[in-house]
Amino acid sequence: MSDRLAGSVGASSARSTTNGLDLGDKRALVTGAASGIGAAVARRLAAAGAEVIAVDRAAKVEAIAAEIDAEARIVDLADLDAAAELGDRVDIVVNNAGFQHVAPIHRFPADTFSTMLRVMVEAPFRIVRAALPGMYDRGWGRIVNISSVHGLRASPFKSAYVTAKHAIEGLSKATALEGAAHGVTSNCVCPGFARTPLVERQIADQAELLRVPEAQVLEDVLLARTPIKRLVEPAEVAELAVWLCGPGTTSITGASFPIDGGWTSH
Repeated sequence: MSDRLAGSVGASSARSTTNGLDLGDKRALVTGAASGIGAAVARRLAAAGAEVIAVDRAAKVEAIAAEIDAEARIVDLADLDAAAELGDRVDIVVNNAGFQHVAPIHRFPADTFSTMLRVMVEAPFRIVRAALPGMYDRGWGRIVNISSVHGLRASPFKSAYVTAKHAIEGLSKATALEGAAHGVTSNCVCPGFARTPLVERQIADQAELLRVPEAQVLEDVLLARTPIKRLVEPAEVAELAVWLCGPGTTSITGASFPIDGGWTSH
């Protein structure tokens, strides 16, 4: 065993013991891993000992990968053939990549609508489709789809995002039904407004659309129906996502887990 590998194994063992979760024999794929929730999930999986493949179209994913001793892949998920290749030989898939565009339906760019569905629905389908045969052969697999409260509720001006997140909920449940006999679970994690670059851009877009200050958008629009008046932290979402990959979760499948400060309690 090389010094590097020995050191890596030792560090992995120490991390997983510290965090109470050992995924040291698992290979995990995380999309949208350059920042926000994806980066937090990649870090948490690495801390649990998993071999992580961090995917993003932004080159800065390489810095995240270097930080956690992961493999970086720069891929635009709008390229569906490239997306399909990512699913090969992985035990855990975390479909997280996505983007937002805010506009009324009658002004929503049709090509943007199509691209959002390609990145947030068709690419996850291609990845899962490629990953399932290996998971079935090994008798174990975990699919975690980072959905949104917008997979459970709608908001105005976000027609493509709401459509895509509702679709990933359906794909996740169908995957759960098909994978159940093979040791594969599939679940959705549904964050409310999280402290991510996507939400920060959304605040700016809504402020421009509604012609109000950004602070007013946060308080009166984004968090208006949220009892806990703060943004969700990416690390909170990561803890839930990675917990679904750990022990004691074999009967948890086809479910959706809001982590939204109470928004969906209304």
